[in-house]
Amino acid sequence: MAKTEKSYGGWYFLGIVLVLTIIITIFQQEYLLKIWAYFSNLIIKVIPTLILVFVIMFFINLFVTKEWILKNFQNKRGWLFSIIAGILSVGPIYLWYPLLSDLQDKGVRTAYLAVFLYNRAVKPALLPLIIFYFGLLFTVILTIIMIFASIVQGIIVEKIVEMKKITKEVN
Repeated sequence: MAKTEKSYGGWYFLGIVLVLTIIITIFQQEYLLKIWAYFSNLIIKVIPTLILVFVIMFFINLFVTKEWILKNFQNKRGWLFSIIAGILSVGPIYLWYPLLSDLQDKGVRTAYLAVFLYNRAVKPALLPLIIFYFGLLFTVILTIIMIFASIVQGIIVEKIVEMKKITKEVN
């Protein structure tokens, strides 16, 4: 295995920021005080949201297991479950591919899998931040549109996959 070269870009950036901070402190102390006040106010506003995000992530990881997902994907309410499971799923997307492949092999509709993948873009942990920056109305409208678009995408993906299967069988 080839040895990768270590990058020092982050350290260079930190050094530049520290040097600039020292220069500003020496020559323009009032700017540093304004920057510090702005930063402090921003942190105070964002900390409650970050705490809420971590609490939501904790409970999602605690209660939603892979076994529960496998059991409920073949439920009569597959569309609803696919939407909710996609929204609640956490972690890197590539870790979900083996599970979704197994589900597909077990007969779960392709549309459900596509809806699941599409709805991973709606993250409960990020909703408070989106509301904070864009407002509640924007967040609600965007989320609803994304959920309905996921269903349309799921139907389209399923039809394309079915057409490819039929084409393979004919040839």
